[in-house]
Amino acid sequence: MDGIRNIYCVGRNYRLHAEELGNAVPTSPFLFSKPTHALVEANGQSIRVPGNKGEVHYEAELVLHVARPYEPGMKVEDVVDKMALGIDLTLRDVQSELKKKGHPWLKAKGFPNSAVLTSFHPFPGQEACQEADFSLVKNGETVQRGNTRDMLFDMQTIVEFTAEHFGLGLGDIIYTGTPAGVGPVADGDKMELFFGTERWGDCVIVLK
Repeated sequence: MDGIRNIYCVGRNYRLHAEELGNAVPTSPFLFSKPTHALVEANGQSIRVPGNKGEVHYEAELVLHVARPYEPGMKVEDVVDKMALGIDLTLRDVQSELKKKGHPWLKAKGFPNSAVLTSFHPFPGQEACQEADFSLVKNGETVQRGNTRDMLFDMQTIVEFTAEHFGLGLGDIIYTGTPAGVGPVADGDKMELFFGTERWGDCVIVLK
């Protein structure tokens, strides 16, 4: 986790996920961020998250690591050196209330341990990533499965948009969006993240 600077997250980047939450499908990338205090590694340990603020939902995502500042005309392969899998943990009831009030989502998305992250692996390129699905297994059952080919906005678009509007440099990471199948976690749930058939990380959720 050392060296990670900004945590960008792409919302509603899979059509079926946007629809399952009753959200409009965006026409341009929809981004929010998390503080670095949200980061926690999925290396088999227990992860403590709030259990007294309504439902906590899991959202599995492919995560990109940025190795150099973006300059106009660069390809995603020029900028990204490695990737991981992550879980964007969300206080769903809190988020729903914030949305009703038109307030930012930070309280629902940025709490400590809300950005679960596996170890990083070499980035094979945008097209090569489409050769395998990523998935989240909860207590032995696959609850989410996605493929980056189904993203509304591909990696190149996300990198260009993020750099243009917020800046993008060494140590930044991007959670690229979650496929359909999000749902609540319960105390003691074991979460495993897979890329293809390879397990990249796991953790146990503890509701405190």
